[in-house]
Amino acid sequence: MKTAISVSDEVFQLSEKLAKQLKVSRSKIFAMGVEKLAEEYDEENIIARINAVCEKVDTSLDPAIKNYQSRVIQRDKW
Repeated sequence: MKTAISVSDEVFQLSEKLAKQLKVSRSKIFAMGVEKLAEEYDEENIIARINAVCEKVDTSLDPAIKNYQSRVIQRDKW
C-alpha cells in the first residue's frame, strides 16, 4: 500500500542514512520501524520476554526479606 507521511528533517535524514547502510528503501526503513515498535509494545511479547528471563535468573525472594515480610504481615490487622 502506498501512503504519504510527514516527518521532521532529522527523521528524514536518519531514514536516508539507515536506508543506505542497510541497502533498503526508505519505505522499508519506516516499515521496519513500525514493526519493531509493534513488537516492543506487544503485551504478550513483553510478558514472554520477561518469562524467558525469569526462567534463567533466580527470581526468588531473599530469605531475610521473606522472614521480615512475614513478621510485618502478622503484626498488621486485617
